[in-house]
Amino acid sequence: MNGRERLLRAVRRELPDRVPVTLAYNHIDDLCRQRGHSEMVGRLRQDQKTLAFHSRAPSFDEFARYHREIPSGAKINDWGVVLFRSPTGESQDQLHPLAELEEARELESYPFPDMTEPWRHADLETRVAALHAEGVAAVGQMSQTIFELAWYMRGMEQLMLDFSDNPDFAAALLDRIADIRCFMARRYAEAGVDVLRLGDDIAGEHTLLMSLPTWRRWLKPRLARVIAAARSVDPAIPVKYHTDGRALPAIPELCEIGVTILNPVQPECMDPAALKKQYGDRLAFWGTIGVQSTLPFGSPADVRAAVRTMIQTVGAGGGLVLAPTHSIEKDVPWENILAFYEAAEEYGVY
Repeated sequence: MNGRERLLRAVRRELPDRVPVTLAYNHIDDLCRQRGHSEMVGRLRQDQKTLAFHSRAPSFDEFARYHREIPSGAKINDWGVVLFRSPTGESQDQLHPLAELEEARELESYPFPDMTEPWRHADLETRVAALHAEGVAAVGQMSQTIFELAWYMRGMEQLMLDFSDNPDFAAALLDRIADIRCFMARRYAEAGVDVLRLGDDIAGEHTLLMSLPTWRRWLKPRLARVIAAARSVDPAIPVKYHTDGRALPAIPELCEIGVTILNPVQPECMDPAALKKQYGDRLAFWGTIGVQSTLPFGSPADVRAAVRTMIQTVGAGGGLVLAPTHSIEKDVPWENILAFYEAAEEYGVY
């Protein structure tokens, strides 16, 4: 069974030959090279790879009226969000192009990216076929689907205020983003991706970032539209939804609108085994190995024990894609990365 077949069985809550394995935001071969272990390239499994619409580097001039000052060394993305390193260099800060707009009609002249342009997506079928020939699952990437992208553009505090004080603006912005995302979802499904990856971080360490009624009013119906757009082409496409944190209140309604895979299932915030018991008939789980705890701070033996536990509980009967819950950062020892893979191979056979 190749990686694609293995992963597809797992996300459909069926039994593969062994638990599929991947990393969250790293490619394992790149990580081997970065850590000075080129001898390991090609020896560690990654059963899926992502692909995305092509982006461009717009000029700052295109968005000059929306940014008063651009920090030195900054970059700008397709959506007009300016990205720059924090003073410490350890994180990325943003400038929000829509922060000072006041009326919904002002969005009509904003240069949203045109994702229908053929150069952005015409080669998706070719790239999907290449991944299938490689034997890995093709995952269509559309992170920061609606909520995160909206607050990147508007600012989180201002967007939250808009929900109560400027609802026309909030609705116009979210609808415009959702319309673009619907087109992208359809194209991914047409291109034959194996999994559609959506995601908006809607939770913190302890609960949702907003009340459930607020999420239900502003985000749920638009996310449902995006999923429905993909399912209009491929009714059976698995839909992976990413949110960090403790998202327990929203999980039943995520299932209701068509999410079939929950990611990353942070063990620091939620009990993966309990989620399996409660939602294992509706959801597969992708992740479960903590990057805030076990991977950076545990011993190789701790990592092996965590992997074994997740396979025996969350992976029982299928339904688990084993992965770290986020990027492998510099604080994760190489020995722990190897322990993760070695344990997956040792304990992951069904």
